[in-house]
Amino acid sequence: MMSGKLANSVQGPAKAGILGWPVTHSRSPLIHGYWLKMHNLEGSYEKLLASPEDFQDVVMGLMEAGYAGANVTVPHKEAAYALADVVDPSASRLSAANLLVFKEGEIHAANTDGYGFLQSLHEGAEDTNIEKKWLSKPAALLGAGGASRAIIGALVDAGVPELRISNRTMEKIESLGFLCEGTQTKMTAVPWNDRAAMLDGCGLLVNTTTLGMSGQPSLDISLDKLPDFAAVVDIVYAPLETSLLKVAAQKGLRTVDGLGMLLHQAAPSFAAWFGVTPEVTPELRQLVINNLEEKS
Repeated sequence: MMSGKLANSVQGPAKAGILGWPVTHSRSPLIHGYWLKMHNLEGSYEKLLASPEDFQDVVMGLMEAGYAGANVTVPHKEAAYALADVVDPSASRLSAANLLVFKEGEIHAANTDGYGFLQSLHEGAEDTNIEKKWLSKPAALLGAGGASRAIIGALVDAGVPELRISNRTMEKIESLGFLCEGTQTKMTAVPWNDRAAMLDGCGLLVNTTTLGMSGQPSLDISLDKLPDFAAVVDIVYAPLETSLLKVAAQKGLRTVDGLGMLLHQAAPSFAAWFGVTPEVTPELRQLVINNLEEKS
């Protein structure tokens, strides 16, 4: 944790942005720019390139320049947590933050990824009973990297009885065990070669890997073991319909793409900096889809 206070030296319209390495692919400026326009707010949101070596200096520079805060993406979420003076429970349980808010010279950290995931799941269910059924059964996760942390935390909070996690490196799964400690959720580590078998009886399958993303190898997994009521979630949003979601839809399973999580995790950040809680609307979703299609 950082100590000492640094006064924000600039007053005026709120400024924020997204810190990443790389950050060129981010659609966050498009999302926040839309909300600023919709609410007739003066302010700005930009891409903020920061290498791991320069991350702390860049954050301190943003405070000095009078920024309201920043979102944080790969590979900085753990560094953002470590740098904060004040950490809310959403970040402390994950030891990772994706939202920084600068208040009276202090860095406040939070994590909105889990909230975004559950909101997108709720949106995809369209029916509370279906969502309850998904969450009352074991959930299967592919991948144990940084993206999986918030999703594991969210599913534990939602009361999922068991998390079956498959990853190429088993040690990585074991390093996430702390997220289930003291809860009713059991975590089971599954070898990568057994990823299809672990789907038996699961209400959810969530892909947290980059497999299936544009420019990456596709994800190879049989969905035959999934029950017919299950949902398949892919946090990848470029392309919007990954090969995994395409196969799931062909089997009649419900699918949830990664764009919902991206949109919903942004809303609490906007509220923290600009003082207005925005809505995730079909128009905003279509705006981002159009942009993704233009860039593909």
